[in-house]
Amino acid sequence: MLSRGRTKRRPLKFPTSGWSDGELPANVLLGEGSSICGANPFKRFLAKIPQALTLGDHSSAVDVGFAVGVGGSIRIGSYCYLNACTLLSEEEIRIGNYALIGWGTTISDTDFHPLEPAERIRDAIALSPISQGHLRPKIVSRPVIIGDDVFIGPACTILKGVSIGDGAFVDPGSVVTRNVPAQARVRGNPAVIIEDEIVK
Repeated sequence: MLSRGRTKRRPLKFPTSGWSDGELPANVLLGEGSSICGANPFKRFLAKIPQALTLGDHSSAVDVGFAVGVGGSIRIGSYCYLNACTLLSEEEIRIGNYALIGWGTTISDTDFHPLEPAERIRDAIALSPISQGHLRPKIVSRPVIIGDDVFIGPACTILKGVSIGDGAFVDPGSVVTRNVPAQARVRGNPAVIIEDEIVK
């Protein structure tokens, strides 16, 4: 029974084509008491590997976008809360237990497009309607590993190859381009360790 204008959180529904109403993709695994809620979180979910997305026990992903390539995977631990962020994986994103990730944050294990101008042109042609079977150039990807008990504030960007140690704190708006030690607090663009503010 509902009361005081509150709505009960309901199982995820997929309003767009390609997903059965109320069913998760076959390679998405939710732990006990976990939920994924929001409008079309799997719009760009192309993963083909088994268990390409796993969410541990008692975790919530609310309005999260999962953009996962054919060989990509995302592993999220238990007791995590992800709010209106975007996870983009061509290889692997791994998030530990008790992680909190704020709205507007993007975590990506790849650049998704080449850095060299000539390769970008090739990529644009391959993605265009006139591609006629042109293959995309190889794009560099490196796993992103986020430890246990990590806080990542709103509007952050976590780039490919980054490892964030247990208990770290990433201030809102930070752009993380290199590894963050355990218990460290980082801030800025690019994010740097705040030496006198060690997380206790």
